[in-house]
Amino acid sequence: MSKILERATAHFRNQISGEMRSIEVPEWETKIFYKTVTNLKEEGRILELSQQGKTVEALVESLVVRARNEDGSKMFTMPDKITLMNEVDPKVLIRIVGEMNNVVQDLSQEEVEKN
Repeated sequence: MSKILERATAHFRNQISGEMRSIEVPEWETKIFYKTVTNLKEEGRILELSQQGKTVEALVESLVVRARNEDGSKMFTMPDKITLMNEVDPKVLIRIVGEMNNVVQDLSQEEVEKN
């Protein structure tokens, strides 16, 4: 493995294992934890759904792959997608995923401004 690839993978491992952020969800009487980074496989699936015009499914997929309990374990599983898509308030789902994405965008903007 080249030195650059070693540094790239070390950087990603550091981000994945880094601190989690959280969002209060009063409607569910819970707090959702998440990392600001996902892997390309997960991102690719979400982008694929979006490009197929399956925006709602992409939104829910994003929540399923990113939402964590405080201990870092996944809050939802892929079979939960159907329930989330059909039996959960869409406004709450949109707000949660929107907040997750805004934090990522804010962090990216901060990095750009530093450089």
